[in-house]
Amino acid sequence: MTSDPGDLVMTSSEMNPLETMMWRAEVDPRLRSPVVILDVLDRPPDRDRVVASHGWATRFVPRLRERVLEPWGDWGTPTWVPDPDFALPHHLGRAQVARPGGRRELLDLAASMALTPFDRERPPWEAKIVTGLAGGRAAYVLKVHHSVADGMGLVQILRMLHSGVREHTDLPDHPEPDRHGPSRWGLTVSQATRTVAAVPTRTLDLVSAGAGLLGRLVTRPLATVSDGSAFLGSALRAAVGPVVPRSPLLRRRSLERRFEALEVDLGALKAAGRAVGGSLNDAYLAALLGGMRRYHQRFGAIPEHLAMGMPVNTRDADDPVGGNHWAGTRFAAPLGDADPVARIRHVREVVRRTTGERVVDGLGLIAPLLAVLPPPLLALIQGGATSANDLQASNVPGMTGPAYLAGAQIVRSYAFAPLPGGAAMITLTSHGDTCCVAVTLDPAAITDPDAFLEDLRAGFDEVLALAPVD
Repeated sequence: MTSDPGDLVMTSSEMNPLETMMWRAEVDPRLRSPVVILDVLDRPPDRDRVVASHGWATRFVPRLRERVLEPWGDWGTPTWVPDPDFALPHHLGRAQVARPGGRRELLDLAASMALTPFDRERPPWEAKIVTGLAGGRAAYVLKVHHSVADGMGLVQILRMLHSGVREHTDLPDHPEPDRHGPSRWGLTVSQATRTVAAVPTRTLDLVSAGAGLLGRLVTRPLATVSDGSAFLGSALRAAVGPVVPRSPLLRRRSLERRFEALEVDLGALKAAGRAVGGSLNDAYLAALLGGMRRYHQRFGAIPEHLAMGMPVNTRDADDPVGGNHWAGTRFAAPLGDADPVARIRHVREVVRRTTGERVVDGLGLIAPLLAVLPPPLLALIQGGATSANDLQASNVPGMTGPAYLAGAQIVRSYAFAPLPGGAAMITLTSHGDTCCVAVTLDPAAITDPDAFLEDLRAGFDEVLALAPVD
């Protein structure tokens, strides 16, 4: 295994407000939050080694053996508790595409897995080894609920399933986790008791904070009012985001999902960004917007801006394994720039301004308020917000060197993120010297996915052309 198990710690048993929102909003099926990792393998892995590595990983990361328990009436916080009936065969299986299966068949199988809801009485993850691919290749498809981990958290977990060598290596011993947990009634009572006990402390904190604010108002009235006004303005901009009309071309939404994938040279994309004073992420976003511009041009008018969402990683080195540590941002992405140089510089400035706000995590700011709402009302509010995004994008560092799964080398790795009501969600994951770009589309919004993929490739090509030639 590539990780030292002695250094890893799991995250809290209670969901944070953001995770609670993702879990409870699924009363609306449009807001389901599966993350699908698709690893293409050079050959089928050894079945026994796959089973052994997953069994070990679930012992070492108890979260993979835990289900979500809700307090009675959804009063309180969803909590991870051991699944007393956990059995690996419920989560690890096999699938086969019609021989000789190509990319389209594999992507369609992965998309069908994403559309299948989790059994909410079991740990929310499943994995399949897929065979029947052309050239003797195979694939590994892992589906995990977003509440378990964000992109970086999943990379941490996956490292435990990967090896740096093809040959078998012994796994360190790890005891089986406790299978006993609280009942729903016990969880409800314990959370209610804790809430009541915390009331005096919270009251004192509020009184202390109020006294401090009053003192600052007396001694420094103008500075205090100005500082408070600046904070409030930043918080409102982060929480609400800019008002950008949805693209008429991408207006429709559905429950269907389609997966697409492409590859880009990592070094060239970095060099293209640097050549015009930008970063890898600036070049990546500019390429996506170039593809969106071309797709709109193909069918009619090009909007000046596109409503775009992007998570910002907030994970620290000492944060526990798994969990979610990200801030959601939303901005008006420039679509009117035909010149890729201008587009990179423009998008860099927009992202710099957005992430440089005093308050960046607007979603995190209001999540505690939204998480306590009844699930139908939460879904209504959350769905209205996320469906306003025509494009969402993410950039996750992946594997830097060769990686193997039970004797099979991972030749490509794609991370398909959830699409909670938007038109397209596109994720870049680095894999060695290649960028694996995973595209999740709503075919009701992107009605010609083949044309969209062609335009997306062209968007990358015009950015890559900026890289200096050696």
